[in-house]
Amino acid sequence: MGIKLAVVGATGMVGRAFLDVLEGKDLPIDEFYAFASKRSAGTAVILKGREFPVEELTEASFDRGIDIALFSAGASASEVFAPIAAKKGCIVIDNSSRWRMDDSVPLVVPEVNPGDIARHSGIIANPNCSTIQAVVALAPLAVRYGLKRVVYSTYQAVSGAGRQGWLDLEEGERGKPPKKFPRPIARNCLPHIDVFADGDYTKEELKMVNETRKILVLPNLPVTATCARVPVFIGHSESVNAELRTSFDLDELKALLARSEGVVMMDDPANGIYPTALDAAGADPVYVGRVRRDYSVESGVNMWIVADNIRKGAALNAVQIAERIIGGKGGRGCE
Repeated sequence: MGIKLAVVGATGMVGRAFLDVLEGKDLPIDEFYAFASKRSAGTAVILKGREFPVEELTEASFDRGIDIALFSAGASASEVFAPIAAKKGCIVIDNSSRWRMDDSVPLVVPEVNPGDIARHSGIIANPNCSTIQAVVALAPLAVRYGLKRVVYSTYQAVSGAGRQGWLDLEEGERGKPPKKFPRPIARNCLPHIDVFADGDYTKEELKMVNETRKILVLPNLPVTATCARVPVFIGHSESVNAELRTSFDLDELKALLARSEGVVMMDDPANGIYPTALDAAGADPVYVGRVRRDYSVESGVNMWIVADNIRKGAALNAVQIAERIIGGKGGRGCE
């Protein structure tokens, strides 16, 4: 039996990535709906060779028995419309930051904590893009060795800031001033993503700290982060330093990562093999390389982690959650 599926924010960067990911999936979709703001209403999107009208998102949008809605319309829209959809029996998979740290809402990366899907009450949160790729690689180490401390340093693509971030890089390369970023991004690196918050950390950095703890169910894990924006269109790169609780054999640790769900190892630096943003762009996996021992602590490891921030970092992760629900591995009343 098929489902009724909706994409909210269908004309945005992530919304179009939802459509691209769905093209490559064989989900049993009987009815499909595309919603966006009033400004985009009346346009159309294409899925599986069919054209679908884009409708304005309203409180009545979910009065037609929609089963699952993939949301990427921003935190303010999600705050209003996600509860409305959930109250009408729709399962919302939300890509905004609005519900991530809500104790009643599961924060899910399917390769890491799929069991959390089943405890939702109508809303499931998609983590921040930079957090998703990090925990895909960290989770196997947490299970096998335990985590004592994590240090993140990220190098994030402009597409993580939406369409205007992308344009800032394009137009900045032609000498035009930025509109999205506080400083020029072309030929530059900005240690500043989102607004500054407590202790002069940015909200992006605090997201990585808090979301990592929630997803891995390690509320007291010491985590710190520095997040930078770099002049790359697609693909977040991360240097991740993890101090483990037990000793490890490096070859065994690498083998563990290589067989972990969602991970592709590119780790032969002697031959110039390591992941870059260009390797990840348009691809599904989380790529891991430069895996090496950190000799400054007793049981430390360094990793270089790269993924497509729009695909795995947003659209694909949400669709993978939907696949679990449809397959009976999540959702209301599922085991």
